[in-house]
Amino acid sequence: MTASTLEMALTYEHARIRELAEPAHHPDAAHPERRHQTDWFYAIAAQHLAAAEDVLLPHVRRLPDGDDLVTKYVDNAKDLERSLRFLKGRQYGDSRFLHLHHDELWQQIDRLLMRHETMETEYSRRISEQLDGSDVNTLTEQLLEAEEIAPTRAHPVSPHTGMAGRWVHRMWRMADNAWDSAEGRVVPIRYHAHPKRDSALSHYLYGTPMEDDQK
Repeated sequence: MTASTLEMALTYEHARIRELAEPAHHPDAAHPERRHQTDWFYAIAAQHLAAAEDVLLPHVRRLPDGDDLVTKYVDNAKDLERSLRFLKGRQYGDSRFLHLHHDELWQQIDRLLMRHETMETEYSRRISEQLDGSDVNTLTEQLLEAEEIAPTRAHPVSPHTGMAGRWVHRMWRMADNAWDSAEGRVVPIRYHAHPKRDSALSHYLYGTPMEDDQK
């Protein structure tokens, strides 16, 4: 069975986050000249989580066991967000987190990321089975667009779902932008080309030939 655009997009996103996480795993990533590597990973992961909560979870909730699936997802997301905050605090010398061991913290993050990926893979498959192709494409675009305006920091104690969650995510995005600018923190403006333009992902979404195929 061919994967839907939503499934392919999430596979792409998961791989991208893992790619960004790789250099941040290195013990030297806390050095000032390399902090941008962890900042980038942290920001992208936070944006992805918030966007999925705003766009994906309303559809998950409509599944037969949707409430339980959403609770499971949010619980894992909160744990992951807390771990991301610990990672950032340790990197920037916050005394509350300096006792945390680098390798143990990353083992926790990797475990939570794996669980997160497994859930999104299952949820996207089930959602795609219930929607027609055009609705799946629309949902995929909404998810990718939401990521570009999502908060760049993790906020585990804030509301995560529903109208309150969406409103808080918008407020945190503005606050995060201000703090990122004040701290000189390296964060992405866009981390993937817009799916309506010439990114590789757009060719999955629209079935258009890649540039090499057009030569």
